Amino acid sequence: MPIEFHHPTLADRDWMQPYYHAAGYRGCEASFVNMYLWGRGYGEIAQVGDYLVQFIKYNGIKYYAYPAGKGDLRYVIDQLIEDAAYYNHPMRMLCVDCNRRQELDALYPGQFRFTENRNAFDYLYDINRLADLGGKKLQSKRNHCNRFEQNHPDWTVEPITAETLPLCRAMAEDWYAQYDGETSDEHDFRIEKIALGRAFDDYDALGLEGLLLRAEGQVMAFTMGHHIQTDTFDVNFEKAYAHIQGAYPIINREFARYIRSKYPEVVYLNREDDMGLPGLRKAKESYHPDLLLCKGFAELEATL
Repeated sequence: MPIEFHHPTLADRDWMQPYYHAAGYRGCEASFVNMYLWGRGYGEIAQVGDYLVQFIKYNGIKYYAYPAGKGDLRYVIDQLIEDAAYYNHPMRMLCVDCNRRQELDALYPGQFRFTENRNAFDYLYDINRLADLGGKKLQSKRNHCNRFEQNHPDWTVEPITAETLPLCRAMAEDWYAQYDGETSDEHDFRIEKIALGRAFDDYDALGLEGLLLRAEGQVMAFTMGHHIQTDTFDVNFEKAYAHIQGAYPIINREFARYIRSKYPEVVYLNREDDMGLPGLRKAKESYHPDLLLCKGFAELEATL
């Protein structure tokens, strides 16, 4: 019998999240929040054994996400293989990092072909480095922050609340109006705008936390995210006016300081992948990630 998948709703959050935590995976996909925000791009879900499984269409190809949970993994993957056979499509999995690749190869020796997907690698940064911006490599970031502080001596940051969410929403609308046309050759913002709109609509229900930057009476930047694992906090969105020197580095630095102070157990900020976009890759690499979380695909080759 095929697995009965369904599209997630907010009601699924409570039972799904413990499976992600049990998996111990730091990737941004291991999150109900991201699944909910990005909608059908994260596919459908089901519970099989002691695992959460997902069925996804990625670039028009059918995949299963690597199961999240803890228990009899072989049983769950066998169920996915049967489901793929029932619908007569290849058994492919995504979100396969190096540890999962070893795990899968131990269970099914030589039966899966693995392919890296560099565009999906997550950029993880030591939270102390982003909060303190120490060392020669981050000198330019410190310079930008100093320039912002000099140009805007009245700047402040504050946590995003129900009262200030409308201010962030208005700033986002203005941001898209200014920059969408300029960068449309590299990135289509339509899907991102929908995801950010969901974040605004269900901010508290999703357990999101954020910070906004004010100067001269206006919101110049905001950011928001959530826990993936106890030691890893995911940065879902970050918006700043690019023409204001230092706005991006300041909100990045201040959010790292805010999370470090509130959650001393957090070691990494996951700033997610670059989607293969040259400009975004350059920006993320400029902060010199402490960990590039490799990801790839696994496709069954042998008949079990």
